Amino acid sequence: MERGNQTTVTEFILLGFATSRDLQIILFVMFLLVYITSVLGNISMIALIQIDSRLHSPMYYFLTNLSFTDLCYSTVITPRMLEGFISDTKAISFLECAVQLFFFGILGVLECLLLAVMAYDRYVAICNPLLYTSIINSRVCFRLVSLAFAGSVLSSVVMSANTISLTFCGPNKINHFFCNFLPLIQLSCNDATGRVIGLLIVVIAVGFVSFSTILISYVYILSTILRIRSTTGRSKTFSTCASHLTVVCLFYGTGLIMYVQPSTSYSQEQDKAVSVFYTVLIPMLNPLIYSLRNKEVKQALRKAMYRKGG
Repeated sequence: MERGNQTTVTEFILLGFATSRDLQIILFVMFLLVYITSVLGNISMIALIQIDSRLHSPMYYFLTNLSFTDLCYSTVITPRMLEGFISDTKAISFLECAVQLFFFGILGVLECLLLAVMAYDRYVAICNPLLYTSIINSRVCFRLVSLAFAGSVLSSVVMSANTISLTFCGPNKINHFFCNFLPLIQLSCNDATGRVIGLLIVVIAVGFVSFSTILISYVYILSTILRIRSTTGRSKTFSTCASHLTVVCLFYGTGLIMYVQPSTSYSQEQDKAVSVFYTVLIPMLNPLIYSLRNKEVKQALRKAMYRKGG
């Protein structure tokens, strides 16, 4: 379509990683293995929680939702990235880009909010153990997850509409391996300063709410653990939230690198490197962390393997 002397962009080119053909093949094989591990790991975690009655508790209900989110997260991003490694055509239609952007926003925010919900669950379990079953019951669990999902959809609608409604009439090459907000906004023909500010407001608001919930929860958790006189008791209590704390550090660590940096030091290559970590590697690492650091999950896994072997 023509607008004066300008042509409206109908597709974008995902540049991906500027490497040699041989290196792209190596990266394709490596990330394919990562994706397969991520899919199998998260599906296995979901199945394990469903089949083992000892894992039918609020904490594992939230973990099921986290694993499902990670499964979807990697599936929205990784297959398209893999295609870019082996395909000469790196084009993605405007509609496909908008859909990927929308689901990327939903799943990123949802993961953020679910980690906050899981922190609150650990706070109640450790700081108010006698009231745990009455406070965190099945109805509350469903409501918390529903609120997290509703919040993620609303946030993504705002961010995606804020980005897609821009006019794209010039360069259509996105220096990234998927449709991400900032690289896309940079291609706009409009003055996008206000859109960037709006995007950052949503990101900061979601991050502040979730990170504050996690931080406050762990302040109380740490205070409770330090009051336990027995070293064994402290270690046992801390072990119930060690996996979650590890996942939180990984997720928010990469988030801080991505968003909490001066605009003058922003680098698209750094952006891509960090994006690989939180869209591809973290969804693979999360089920592994919970498998290796959680005693109940390891016991359930051994039980399942014993049944299969028997």
